[in-house]
Amino acid sequence: MSALRVGVLAYPGCFASEVFGVPDLLTMATHVAGPDGSGYEVSIFSPRRRVVASGGAVLGVSALREVDVLIVPGFELVPGLGVDAKLAPLAPEVEAIHSYAAAGAVVVSICVGAFLLAEAGLLNRRRATTAWLLADELARRYPDADVRPERLVITDTGVTTTAAFSAMYDFALDLIRQHSGAGVARTTARVALVDDARSSQTPYVDERFLPQPGNAFSHKVMRWLDQNLAARYDLAALSDTFKVSTRTLLRRFADETGQSPLEYLQSSRVRRARHLLEATNRTVASISATVGYRDPGTFAALFAKHTGRRPRDYRAAFRRVD
Repeated sequence: MSALRVGVLAYPGCFASEVFGVPDLLTMATHVAGPDGSGYEVSIFSPRRRVVASGGAVLGVSALREVDVLIVPGFELVPGLGVDAKLAPLAPEVEAIHSYAAAGAVVVSICVGAFLLAEAGLLNRRRATTAWLLADELARRYPDADVRPERLVITDTGVTTTAAFSAMYDFALDLIRQHSGAGVARTTARVALVDDARSSQTPYVDERFLPQPGNAFSHKVMRWLDQNLAARYDLAALSDTFKVSTRTLLRRFADETGQSPLEYLQSSRVRRARHLLEATNRTVASISATVGYRDPGTFAALFAKHTGRRPRDYRAAFRRVD
């Protein structure tokens, strides 16, 4: 098999680590595969002569050239601040991304590089993901994109998007698996100490950093639910607490949060359970009861639905050791 031509599009303000992360893992894979294995021809290029990455690192770049795979790294972006200011100067990059896609290259974004793909029109009517912290912003800004914030890597008809930072390695291992074989990918992951069995970014979400609804009514309901995690969910009693009908409660809460009180309660229970699994030695059954589930099996199924892992597997992966 001939070498796969991979190009990384460098641009002002991009994360240097996301420029070099995939090429470095591909270099490891080439060594693992040996002289008879399929290799990778990697270029770091730009439509500009000079690129200064985030943090002030000056990158050596070559001119744009034909590639099989185009990788678009992410850039520094704070939720709710400066999206337009970040994207406005990057018109040459957006044009290049569009041109590569039109020429038949596979286009891949790392982290919030998805915003550049969206600017190029590549996420219209496609499933996509990005860093969980900015997923809502991507969905609001590009309503034609089908944003799946729980996913680590999504490929939809020639366009691949990934979650934040380290998800570039999940993508790279997929690429190695396809081009060099499962054995090379598995060994490369071991050599690099990279997890090759992740399936979701949900376990990494810290909801304290997510945008919060700005309406007082839903905040009051959320606070009450958070303070009564172990109580049986009773919609009628909850409505009585806030002196509204069940229909009004459901409508107002959904208008302000986009979900039902029960959905919020379930996510809050899972959030509390995650903390207890990480920080304590309590049994799964005890934690299940603390967050309102007498049947540990029911709790485990809900926990897996929200995090992608059963409680014991989650604890094994995320247990804090002081």
